[in-house]
Amino acid sequence: MGHVPLADVVSGRERAQPRVRANVYVDGFNLYFGCLQNTPYRWLDVAALCRLSLPAHYQVHRIRYFTALVTPRPGSPRADVRQQVFLRALATLPNVVIHYGSFMNKIKTRPLVHPPPGGPTMVEVRDTEEKGSDVNLATYLLFDAHNDEFDAAVLVTDDSDLVEPVRLVRRDFGKHVRILSPRGKSWQLSQAATRFYQISAANLRAAQLPRTLKDSAGTITKPQGW
Repeated sequence: MGHVPLADVVSGRERAQPRVRANVYVDGFNLYFGCLQNTPYRWLDVAALCRLSLPAHYQVHRIRYFTALVTPRPGSPRADVRQQVFLRALATLPNVVIHYGSFMNKIKTRPLVHPPPGGPTMVEVRDTEEKGSDVNLATYLLFDAHNDEFDAAVLVTDDSDLVEPVRLVRRDFGKHVRILSPRGKSWQLSQAATRFYQISAANLRAAQLPRTLKDSAGTITKPQGW
C-alpha cells in the first residue's frame, strides 16, 4: 500500500509529508502496573493516548490490546469486575481488538530469606501470574509485519522479552518500531527500537474515556474510585 501525502506547513510553505501506517500493540498489564495503578488515569482511552503520543503523520490502523481476565483476591475483591467494565469500554473504540491470555492464581511454598531462630524456614505465598500476553503480542507483531499491515509498529510496554521480535521486525521486514514506555526504564528496548519515549502524565490525563458509554449490552459506567 502506497503512502498518501499529507500537507505540512513549514516556514510558510507547504511540504508533502508521507503518512505512516501504524499498528499499536499494548501490553495491558505492563501499562497498568507501569503508569496507571494508584493514579486517577486508569479509565484510559488508548486510542486517544496514541493520537497524543505519536507524530501527526502517523495513521493508526489497528490497536491490539493484550491482557488476561483477573480473579478476585484479598485486598482487591472486585478487581475482576472493574477490569471487565474497563474492557467493555475499551471494546467500544472502533479500531481496538482485545486479545486474551490467561491469569493463574496459585499457592506456592517458598524459602524465607531470614527465617527466625527456631521458626519455620518455608512460607506459603499467593503467586499470581499472567500468561500468554507477551507471546501473543510478539506473534501478532511478526504476523502483521509479514502481511505488510504497517510501516511502523508502536509497542506500549517495558518488557525486554520483546527485544528479539522488535529486532526481527526492523531487520527482516524493514519496519520502524516505536516504544511508548510506561516506566521509561527499559534500556534493552531503547537500544532495539527505532524510537523510545516514556508516556507522559499529561497525555494520560488528557486521554480519558467519557464517564459513561454505551454498547449493545447497555450503559458502561466508570468504576467508583477510578
